[in-house]
Amino acid sequence: MYQTDPPLPPSEVLPTMYDLPSEDPEEPGLPDEFHDFQPQLLRETCQPPTYPTGEMFIGTDLNLYYDARNRLWHKRPDWFLVLGVSRAQQQQEMRLSYVVWQEAVAPFLVVELLSPGTEAEDLGQTLRDANKPPTKWQVYEQNLRIPYYVVFDRYQNLLRVFELTGMRYQAVAIAEPKFWFEELQLGLGVWQGQYQETEGLWLRWYDVAGNWIPTFEERAEQERQRAEQERQRAERLAQRLRAIGVDPDTLESF
Repeated sequence: MYQTDPPLPPSEVLPTMYDLPSEDPEEPGLPDEFHDFQPQLLRETCQPPTYPTGEMFIGTDLNLYYDARNRLWHKRPDWFLVLGVSRAQQQQEMRLSYVVWQEAVAPFLVVELLSPGTEAEDLGQTLRDANKPPTKWQVYEQNLRIPYYVVFDRYQNLLRVFELTGMRYQAVAIAEPKFWFEELQLGLGVWQGQYQETEGLWLRWYDVAGNWIPTFEERAEQERQRAEQERQRAERLAQRLRAIGVDPDTLESF
């Protein structure tokens, strides 16, 4: 671009975040801000009635080691759920990674948040290179045999669900962007709303009645509202007692 007089401001001539890569070419799919918030929402709302929180493990952008013969081979799912394992009770027990041969339990569900740089691999459209580890799809489907694999494309509001049937993943036909996991008694769907003060399309868990599982902030607000309703109820009762000549303060001592 030719220099102008006066010069254009940097915001008009320098590349923006849309022009610069957000991924390492050697390791595509590195998290952006969405990849930070979305897994938090999945974690907060994943509350299956069939499994207490102490009996399941949730991993977010954590190394998943899957082959004891090739001990450095790993994948790094955006979000995954393991059922029937104990979560850490002490900080020093928190997992540095998830090692399948150590835990003896493979994930039940993996969620990948589609990025333009990883779309082909996320959807099983890439082939394994010679002398290279298997692809993400191959690991989930053939090595670990993970029952469910979900891919969410927020750019097109597209939710894809793959279920392990026999030896291969089969795409599940869904009429709307929702899927019910009978084993969990929870469903996973696309929700339009505000999370972390950011409006958009988000993956979120819902219950058997179709209600979205509340976030930590929503639960705190619900508790605040219940407390306020109880305070107002007590105040109305006190007013009625005073109206008939009874001091409500004297009743508290009984």
